[in-house]
Amino acid sequence: MRHVILGAGPAGIIAAETLRKLAPLDEVLVIGDEPEAPYSRMAIPYLLIGKVGEPGTHLRHGSDHYARLGITLQRGRARSVDVPARSVLLEDGSAVDFDRLLICTGSSPATPPIPGIHGPRVHPCWTLADARAIMTLAKPGARVLQLGAGFIGCIIMEALAMRGVQLSVVEMGDRMVPRMMGPTAGNMIKAWCEAKGVTVYTGARVEAIDRDDRPEAEAPLSVRLSTGQHLAADLVISATGVKPNIGFLEHSGITCLQGVLTDEHLQTNVPGIYAAGDCAEAFDKVSGKTIVSAIQPNAAEQARVAAMNMVGRRTSLKGVTQINVLDTLGMISASFGQWDGVPGGQHVELTDRAAGRHLSLQFDEHTLVGCNAIGWTEHVGVMRGLVEGQVKLGPWKEKLMHDPTRLVEAYLACAQAQDQFSPVPAR
Repeated sequence: MRHVILGAGPAGIIAAETLRKLAPLDEVLVIGDEPEAPYSRMAIPYLLIGKVGEPGTHLRHGSDHYARLGITLQRGRARSVDVPARSVLLEDGSAVDFDRLLICTGSSPATPPIPGIHGPRVHPCWTLADARAIMTLAKPGARVLQLGAGFIGCIIMEALAMRGVQLSVVEMGDRMVPRMMGPTAGNMIKAWCEAKGVTVYTGARVEAIDRDDRPEAEAPLSVRLSTGQHLAADLVISATGVKPNIGFLEHSGITCLQGVLTDEHLQTNVPGIYAAGDCAEAFDKVSGKTIVSAIQPNAAEQARVAAMNMVGRRTSLKGVTQINVLDTLGMISASFGQWDGVPGGQHVELTDRAAGRHLSLQFDEHTLVGCNAIGWTEHVGVMRGLVEGQVKLGPWKEKLMHDPTRLVEAYLACAQAQDQFSPVPAR
């Protein structure tokens, strides 16, 4: 049996190692499109601040790790998939045949169509090559402008601030992390960043990036905002989100929506072809929808489940984790599930701005379906358990509406009695 994995990120490597463990005689080939050893993008901020060197970003250590396991690494990029021929065509014109295929092609920066964004001194922060370029330019005192204050943007922002740059952030939304936090929480994070010396422009967008290479120029870059302001910059970083790498699947017959659509076994509509990680769209039992949730815990679990099914060990994905925990210059925030609520649902908020604490709970009848939190680090595990476990709260729902800080009590009272408040089936 020949297993081909497209993508050498965490999902691809975990799947390859799982396949090797479960099927020691099968062939396992991993195709990645970067010249580096397989690495984690989540380690790049630690590289930027000097906590690790480049080897510290590698997913596995030891130059012979993959060879010892009998896993073949090949550099290449998929151009298309020929489903009837069970073959992947690579951009160099070669073809790779497979018995089982796992698509772990991840995602890429969603670069906005801004004049000047593709020139010198403008970089995403996505690859090791990007990190090298940023470290060259982001010296102490350098004027750095970052596009985007979402989850990824805030992680990058933290690393840049620790490098001692003069940092400005431009976010189109009316608050920071608008896809993770409600208005109160997002604006609390903005106020915190501004108090730490970061200039934050919300409700604004970059309209153009102009260059001036004259020695007497104020700065190499001049960034024009929709507000009419012009900001001088030595470096611009684009962190405006990502999109799944699925374009090569067009006309393949493999169904794609936002990502590669999979069933509970991570199999696509084509038998023997699977997907996992940031490019996969899987069913989320909390929202009742298929979603792409591009976080590493999902990539790891999806890779494991996909690999087990690829060797015939029928296994189902329990669900997609919708969780983000973020450290923004020392302010810890968390978002779980449907943090913005559901139609007809109820919610409760508790905010103490002076203490830097905020809690927002969203309910669908007697179930907690989502929450936002700032400063409630001791409750993170309980929030996740209640949301992902779809715990029926019964009378504890009203108690939480009155005092949302009683989450631990609610969990202890209800999590072990999932069926206590379920409707009795009609006879």
